[in-house]
Amino acid sequence: MKADVSLDYQFTSSIEEVWNALTDSDTLAKWIWKNDFKPIVGHKFQFRAEPNEWWDGIVDCEVLEVNEPHSLSYTWASAGESTTVTWTLKKGTDGTVHLHLDQTGFSEETKARQGAIEGAKYAWTNMGNQLEKVLAL
Repeated sequence: MKADVSLDYQFTSSIEEVWNALTDSDTLAKWIWKNDFKPIVGHKFQFRAEPNEWWDGIVDCEVLEVNEPHSLSYTWASAGESTTVTWTLKKGTDGTVHLHLDQTGFSEETKARQGAIEGAKYAWTNMGNQLEKVLAL
């Protein structure tokens, strides 16, 4: 299945530092949102953002895969839409860490809505920029 959102990031941090940023609840809160994440397959958790008039600010998730430090996958259900987020990490020959994001499973209705997929890409791009700042600390 082709990803609806597919993004690549590169970091000079170690693969262990990037993995920690993806799997440590406190670190995740610094670049995504508050959460009760645990890197345990089957663990149900939530991301909690500031609600607004269009959204309650809650993303319900369940961990699907943990393959430290190479891949992490979880469901991402919010506003009536349920997708799967998969992170893949690879260490480059130059020492950089290549982090790849795929988000799959958007409904045809959402895909047809103008700006919906672009909005998701925009949000993940902003979160990736925040992740870069967190890793630089």
